Amino acid sequence: MESQLNLFNKAENEKKDSSVPKGVVAGFILPNKTNSKSTNVELKYKSLEEAKSAAMSCKKCELCKGRTNVVFSDGIENAKLMVIGEGPGENEDLQGLPFVGRAGQLLDKIFASVNLTRKEHLYICNIVKCRPPNNRAPLPEEAEACLEYLQSQIKHVDPKIIVLAGATAIKGILKMKDPKITKIRGQWIDVGANSDLPLLHGRKIMPIFHPSYLLRHEWNKAPDSPKAQMWKDIQEIKRVFDSL
Repeated sequence: MESQLNLFNKAENEKKDSSVPKGVVAGFILPNKTNSKSTNVELKYKSLEEAKSAAMSCKKCELCKGRTNVVFSDGIENAKLMVIGEGPGENEDLQGLPFVGRAGQLLDKIFASVNLTRKEHLYICNIVKCRPPNNRAPLPEEAEACLEYLQSQIKHVDPKIIVLAGATAIKGILKMKDPKITKIRGQWIDVGANSDLPLLHGRKIMPIFHPSYLLRHEWNKAPDSPKAQMWKDIQEIKRVFDSL
């Protein structure tokens, strides 16, 4: 575990020639829809506090029956960068905070490698706020039940950058049926003003590998290894973060 975390050690990486192309990573634009919606989205909750209060006692799906704690968010509420993951695991359920287990430690290390921390720069949340049984991926109906909370988080935090950690987050936010994370990670995704996702319009969105995926794969320094790709992606995220 320690050797995996050290792969994103700031001091180690500063010694390398780790330059990234200055241009934005080749991205794509989600197509507009003919039946467009206004970008001024009306939400159920008028504030982040109101959304959190409702989530804390939510019983809209079966996940509420097995939870120890609702896991709403961590980080700062005026963050320029929001990270959206899948759902709480065992450690998150026990502590009531997202990304605090092994994957969370790696996520913190990845962002720390470019001088970003959850205490100063990030807002972190998940597609669902309660732990799915056996850490399985959330079901579509579970994600739908939590959507009003997630929409409020995006609306009221109002991040300029949204980082989607893993395929489940991509499905939940961008409504892609079968996203290929290995194909779209590291790309900036633009949501058109007339799309069916008006809440995302004007924000920089990038999918990345979920840190649990990185923990499951062999680590090496090959240019196409997950570690090398993640290092490239986090540098690009930081480049855009600094420019905004």
